[in-house]
Amino acid sequence: MLFSFRRAFSVMTLAAVAGLGAAAHAQEVLRVAASPVPHAEILEFIRPQLKAQGVDLQVRVFNDYVQPNLAVSDKQLDANFFQNRPYLESFNKDRKTDIVEVPNSDVHIEPFGAYSQKIRKASELREGAVVAIPSDPSNSGRALSLLAREGLIKLKDPSNIKSTARDIVSNPKKLVIRELESAQLPRALPDVDLALINTNYALEAKLDPGKDALFIESGQKSPYANFIASRKDNASSPAVAKLVAALHTAEVRKFIQDKYKGAVIPAF
Repeated sequence: MLFSFRRAFSVMTLAAVAGLGAAAHAQEVLRVAASPVPHAEILEFIRPQLKAQGVDLQVRVFNDYVQPNLAVSDKQLDANFFQNRPYLESFNKDRKTDIVEVPNSDVHIEPFGAYSQKIRKASELREGAVVAIPSDPSNSGRALSLLAREGLIKLKDPSNIKSTARDIVSNPKKLVIRELESAQLPRALPDVDLALINTNYALEAKLDPGKDALFIESGQKSPYANFIASRKDNASSPAVAKLVAALHTAEVRKFIQDKYKGAVIPAF
């Protein structure tokens, strides 16, 4: 009888120890939405580091710019990594959402570029050429500013990053501005004379911004840094803080520089 009691006690003790061990190794799940390139690739790079810190990073990949914010707003996901400040401001205003930027979470800048399958330089654009730009307000203003910088159009206020086609005051070549969803722009290249494409979509389409872009933004002092966004209720959570810290390391800076070779520029 005593032997049976000791055996039962031993089994219970082992179970308790195993339970404590499992609790000690429990991982806090952090669900983050991201564009495939470069955002999801960068997040996958830091996954092992976060795992060692007790955070199970789960990356959900999206191919558009709307669902990642809606998923965070609806509490389906905890945070996202794909956007810049002008886009988030415009999204919150249009969708009546309250997504917030996680403080000091800038990761990288993707210089915006112009691409063509029909010409090799901007001066070759014919009169009446069709130029495709993103349809969302923040990126369309960004595209128009880049066209103005190249002297192809003039804007009422060149410093206004929210300019629209209505703000074009001079269009010497009578360019036809066609607005398309950002993800569609690479596929539209055969049908237009010029397309201004977000770098993440350019990279997905196997375009090399350093070689293929006819002209491209400077990465210096850009308001378009990509950062981590979340909701007010969890923007300062320990898991999100660990995510930001993991993204701001020398190893991540080197990863971005080595992998993207100037197409993506560290912003920290």
